Amino acid sequence: MTRLHLFDLDGTLLHGTSAPVEISRQLGLEAQTVALDREISAGLIGPPEYATRVRALWADLTEAHVTAAFEGAPWLARIREVWAEIRGEGDYCAVVSLSPSFFVERLTGWGAHAAYGSCFPAVPFTQPVDPAGVLSAAAKVRIADRLCEEFGVTRADCIAYGDSLSDMDLFGAVPVSVAVNADRHLTGLATHSYMGMDLWEAYELVRTAR
Repeated sequence: MTRLHLFDLDGTLLHGTSAPVEISRQLGLEAQTVALDREISAGLIGPPEYATRVRALWADLTEAHVTAAFEGAPWLARIREVWAEIRGEGDYCAVVSLSPSFFVERLTGWGAHAAYGSCFPAVPFTQPVDPAGVLSAAAKVRIADRLCEEFGVTRADCIAYGDSLSDMDLFGAVPVSVAVNADRHLTGLATHSYMGMDLWEAYELVRTAR
């Protein structure tokens, strides 16, 4: 049975932070983005407003800032080893995140078969964010369905990894899920739970289940 592993980014592959916070840190705007993260986590704003506001903070963003953020971020250990094993088993792995696509898509270089994020304009910005391209929790399920079709699997073959509110819909749509350093929103939803800094240890919870 071929499986599709679906990974969230913020708070899951990234420990205790988000891609926007790591990007903003390069611009000296970390505090402002942490505040935005709290607002969206509490449900006070939605993904389109979040994207619009964080885009406004990043008026001076360059590719060099994005590269420094990606390379300096607190990633879980052994991400590439997990994805190499998944590929070696003939399975698939993908990242689906509400964070900007220009950051998320870099993970294909680490071995992800696919990586989807919210559509932002090219860096440096000359255009606004199109709200229609900003992903949501429901959009994660739609993307998962497209990936299932692309890879020739079904939802029954999927394993989701996530940590928060944006993962609830996906956790409800697939039969196996791993809560990774998760908050209260996933309490009682996940089939497995992991706290720690090593993705391999989280992956081992479902590694042999077929």
